[in-house]
Amino acid sequence: MPKQKFQKYRINEIRLNLDETSEIIPKKIAGKLKISQNTIGSYEIVRQSIDARRKPKIQWVYTIDFFCSLKLNLPFAKERIYLPPKANLSKDKQIVIVGFGPCGIFAALTFAQMGYQPIVIERGKDVDARTKDVQSFWSEGKLNPDSNVQFGEGGAGAFSDGKLTTGINDMRIFKILSEFHCFGADEEILFKQKPHIGTDVLKIVVKRIREEIIRLGGKILFETKLIDFTVEDEKIKAIHLDQKGHHLTMPCDKLILAIGHSARDTFRQCLNHNVAMVQKPFSIGTRIQHPQNLINMDQYGDPNLAQKLGAAEYKLHAKSQSGRGVYTFCMCPGGEVILASSAANQIVSNGMSLHARDGQFANSALLVDVRMGDFANENPLAGVEFQEYWENKAYDLQNKYELLQSDIPSFLNSDLASVLPDFAKSAILETLPILDKKLLGFAGESALLLGPETRSSSPVRFIRDKSFQSNIKNLYPAGEGAGYAGGIMSAAVDGMKVAEQIISEIN
Repeated sequence: MPKQKFQKYRINEIRLNLDETSEIIPKKIAGKLKISQNTIGSYEIVRQSIDARRKPKIQWVYTIDFFCSLKLNLPFAKERIYLPPKANLSKDKQIVIVGFGPCGIFAALTFAQMGYQPIVIERGKDVDARTKDVQSFWSEGKLNPDSNVQFGEGGAGAFSDGKLTTGINDMRIFKILSEFHCFGADEEILFKQKPHIGTDVLKIVVKRIREEIIRLGGKILFETKLIDFTVEDEKIKAIHLDQKGHHLTMPCDKLILAIGHSARDTFRQCLNHNVAMVQKPFSIGTRIQHPQNLINMDQYGDPNLAQKLGAAEYKLHAKSQSGRGVYTFCMCPGGEVILASSAANQIVSNGMSLHARDGQFANSALLVDVRMGDFANENPLAGVEFQEYWENKAYDLQNKYELLQSDIPSFLNSDLASVLPDFAKSAILETLPILDKKLLGFAGESALLLGPETRSSSPVRFIRDKSFQSNIKNLYPAGEGAGYAGGIMSAAVDGMKVAEQIISEIN
């Protein structure tokens, strides 16, 4: 008797009530397709999300890849296998990556997995030593300008919620999620609609990836800062480094700048070398904090459901009469608002949460569009100067590293409002009632504003060609600092794409 041939299909909108477990998925598929459950083989969860629109009937919603012995009128399952470029290992090139955040990490991992031996330059410390410096800053106000919430192993994302959501659609995304899982993140990040790792787990994962890069032949130089580079015939020839006070010069065939959006000194170095860059719009505002139970109640209708569904999230937006967009960003359920300064005499806020997201409070950035017309001049770094002005003003008001804060009724005349441009202050006040209608209690008495929040994205964009190179050849600006990403996943994808391009050029 011939063996049954199974074909792999994809089906959407498989719904489970909250009292049903995933073991019932084959039965749900069979019921929806009106076929025998015996014809269904193994299955894989591709996507899991929550539909809470019809409270109290909240449901899990799944996209499933499954094998079936019948011919079905369904799309075939999409392969999620990432095929890296072929590499010719006979060519020896000195590949240097500056920055060991998500972009630099995945550029380095891609090179190492393909048999190359990249050198990573990171001004900050390894994640364990960096964590001690951050804790010292928070408890004692001792800022290390090269080892802090922004700089060090893992980049700014290491002290965040570890969100792995992205608006881009790229074949590399599942590869990146798989690597995070391989090195210690929960399997659920492979299928959750809004996956996150949490800063506590992300630190462990980042360290293990670093160890793998080194095992494969790569090199990571911590506490080593790029201070200049040599350009000859409009090409990168060498880089100049400060390693714990010692000057080093290193030949360099390919240089990836994965520097993040806070490496303002490197921005200025590049401008001095006439590296092409332009102004880029970004956002400014505050953090807004609420009791997590308030968010759970609004989103689920029952705060106790958070024990089963996880701490509730939200994403809100509105438009002021001036046309300025006001929106929430980087929402941290069960998290905390943190001080995220990276330079002397500057105040910067950010949000952070651990993997469990079990803190009492939720927070999110509450941001207003900043346009290039808001800048003082046409200098490519005018957006950087704009950020620095408000961050310095926030420090000067109190002469210490501490976030400014206000409740909503007092906001207009608060110190916090005084360190925001008038257009941002008025847009926030105008749209808070609108946002409150979208999420009951958002602008209520339990809300607390903290800030200022100035670093939602890079204020510059480096100009690069189709090969990801700048006008200085063999210089590859990449990731969030270069203006080509907006979070962990998109930065990691950009790092991989640049690495692949360089490999194709070397071959």
